Order: sequence, then C-alpha cells, then structure tokens
Amino acid sequence: MPVGRADTDARYEDALSVRYAVFVDEQGVPEDLEVDEHEDDATHFVAYDDGEPVGAARLREYDDGVGKVERVAVRESCRGEGWGAALMDELEATASERYDELYLHAQLPAAGFYDDRGYVREGEQFEEAGIPHVAMRKRLS
Repeated sequence: MPVGRADTDARYEDALSVRYAVFVDEQGVPEDLEVDEHEDDATHFVAYDDGEPVGAARLREYDDGVGKVERVAVRESCRGEGWGAALMDELEATASERYDELYLHAQLPAAGFYDDRGYVREGEQFEEAGIPHVAMRKRLS
C-alpha cells in the first residue's frame, strides 16, 4: 500500500482533501478546528489507492520525547481495507526515529483499532469537536 510523507504541496493538499472529506463533511467538525496552528510544525502522511488519496495522518511533537498522533483519517469507502494500519505503520516508523512514546486522542469508535496496536487508554472519556474521545499512549522504545 503506497503510504508516505506528504512532503510536497500537492501531497499535503491530498492529505487535506481526505481530512476534509472525513472530519468536516462526514463528521461535521468545523473547518476552523480541522486546520489549526500545528499544520506547519507537523509531519503529514498520505495514502494512495491507484493514485487517489484515501488516507491521511499527522505527527507532531507533544512533549519531550513524546509525539502526538493526529488527524488519522480514511475515506469511508476504503475503511476495512488496511489503510489505517498502513498509515500508522509509516507514522510509527517515522516517530520511532524521534520519540520514545506516542500520545493520541482516539475517537471512541476507533479506540479498539489503537488498542490492537498496543496503545493504552488513560483517563476518562472526553469530548473534542463534539465527538467522544479517549486519550491513549504507546511506548516506542
């Protein structure tokens, strides 16, 4: 599965197109919350199926030795095909070069996906952009 860094303007725009389709159009997240002040500091990832962008994610520094996984999204028509796992494999490989641990806010329906990848839930459920979430962590080293 072709997944890589969105390291050109065109690839970044492809990643954004997936995020908008999933978060803004499908889930109703306000546009001003979807694109935030961390865009320029983050490493962005995009997945392609036959040249079409189908998945996206981003990684940024959260704390000393801790990276934050954000904006993991797969187009609805492509879910269940392994794109989320492929994105996370690439993101975690990149993160392991810089961080000892990863932190994320998982939407509740997606928390099982992260459980299966070794992330551990911490704290109580909370709302973010009107969607129930849970904080999760994973040691990389």
